[in-house]
Amino acid sequence: MRITSRGRGEEGTERITLVPETVDDLWHLSHVLEPGDRISGDTTRRIQRDDDHMRDTGGQREPMSVTIEVEDTEFARFANRLRVGGLIVDCSREDQLGHHHTLNVEEREEITIEKHFKPDQIERLEEAEETADNPDVAIATVEEGEAYVHLVKEYGTEEYASITRPTGKGEYARPRSELFGELASALSHLDPDAIVLAGPGFTKQDARDYIEENARELTDRLTVVDTSSAGDRGVHEVLKRGAVDEIQAETRIAREAELIDELTREIAQGAKAAYGIDAVKEAAEFGAVETLLLVDDRLRQERQGDGDWNIDVNEIIETVEQQGGDVTVFSGEFAPGQQLRNLGGIAAILRYRLQ
Repeated sequence: MRITSRGRGEEGTERITLVPETVDDLWHLSHVLEPGDRISGDTTRRIQRDDDHMRDTGGQREPMSVTIEVEDTEFARFANRLRVGGLIVDCSREDQLGHHHTLNVEEREEITIEKHFKPDQIERLEEAEETADNPDVAIATVEEGEAYVHLVKEYGTEEYASITRPTGKGEYARPRSELFGELASALSHLDPDAIVLAGPGFTKQDARDYIEENARELTDRLTVVDTSSAGDRGVHEVLKRGAVDEIQAETRIAREAELIDELTREIAQGAKAAYGIDAVKEAAEFGAVETLLLVDDRLRQERQGDGDWNIDVNEIIETVEQQGGDVTVFSGEFAPGQQLRNLGGIAAILRYRLQ
């Protein structure tokens, strides 16, 4: 994320101009934009001619600059774009005012957002800007007959490759070198800045030896970590152990994994934890919240008025911040966020135990 300017808008709003540089940035924006906000950018639009003396050009689209009042957003991860729909309130063609339009926000395209930004939304944009220079990290987990490659994203981890190649004895067994060869090929094609190679037993070390011999360009990027399994569970162990944090100065999802583990420990001990909207509200009123945890999609739902909480979550956030507590918004795409969603989408680690 690159923020190019900040200023005041109309009616006390703030105006921020920025350039999303990665898919992660588009994901962040999907959780910042809300109905009623205004977003400006360049687009194309099919023009329907109303003049009887002018022929409709049909499929022809014309470039123009628009400002739309946001009604809905859709993060299309695999299309590398954020779709923002709403009514045109300002346009380089006045005859398009009041029409509905969908603005496709893509990487490296400048946009301007005007709204009443909430503190956590500003923090989210600033964190996205700060992490722009973090290296791309891949987590490769391997055990006998299986290998997986996951990419570390701001919105969670994303499986890039899943390789199954039976090894050992048996009719369908293949040499282990074939498994390691496919893994090395996937990593070479991905070409990340850093690779965490993990898994149980000696298989990961044998995989490292193969890579050192056959894909030497990857060798200096490897960090080897012990885990009890491969796949999603292995990735979670890597994050918990801080291997990614050693590569990236600060990684959002690693922090989330650490916090959710601390929360579940406190819950299991019946100690300094609260979860569910009513319990967290009570803890906030007592000034007991040290860290407030929220799931981004549930927070967005409540702010849009589509949720079922009968309590204003913004008031809880403000109360916690005024009392010196921290607020962490989890990605609903990653396992810790999914665990938090199962606890009601909101929880708190407390300074002291409430009776």
